[in-house]
Amino acid sequence: MDELMEQLDSRTAFTIPILGGIPVADSCVVTWVIMGLIVLLCLIFVRKLKKVPTGSQCILEVFMNWMEKFFTDTLGAKGKKYIPILGTLLIYIGMSNIIGVFGFVPPTKDVNVTAALAGIAIILVQVAFIKERGFGKWLRSFTNPINILDLITRPLSLCMRLFGNVLGAFVIMELIKHCIPVGVPVIASAYFDLFDGLLQAYVFVFLTSLYLQEAIEEHE
Repeated sequence: MDELMEQLDSRTAFTIPILGGIPVADSCVVTWVIMGLIVLLCLIFVRKLKKVPTGSQCILEVFMNWMEKFFTDTLGAKGKKYIPILGTLLIYIGMSNIIGVFGFVPPTKDVNVTAALAGIAIILVQVAFIKERGFGKWLRSFTNPINILDLITRPLSLCMRLFGNVLGAFVIMELIKHCIPVGVPVIASAYFDLFDGLLQAYVFVFLTSLYLQEAIEEHE
């Protein structure tokens, strides 16, 4: 149990020796690893693109077509410009959730990370509202108390839903590894680390796209 509680703590990977010492959490270091991996995959997939796709380009185009259809169906043509940032959130959260398969601690197990992601999502929604419908309408929208409440509850819901699901899956996997160390963890990992991890990334960006669609849609 003590070992499990230690795993649940957000540990400091190292301290930068300036300004009295700046602690860098494990979740931050793993995020850097994920960022490097994403950049590497981008370089691999976009090199030597052809008009008639073959090999890895086929995988890339299938994924991009699926992602464009997914977000366009929710946001409509007006929301197409927001696909790059929503796609980036989807890829980062998905990779963060499944990286436990490779022995890393998922960054999304850290509530600070999920809070930052929720903050980015809600800021995107508010900026899109102002850009598409004007600053005046954005201010007037807060005359409705429900919109003020949404500004608080929506990021909190996004943050805690993602954090709670990833943390719960992590705890279950650790308990399985301790109780049944052979065979079962591999099967359980296929669900908790892969399927559930990708599902939570999907849910996060789906909810964000719904909030975004509501923000940019004109109500007559």
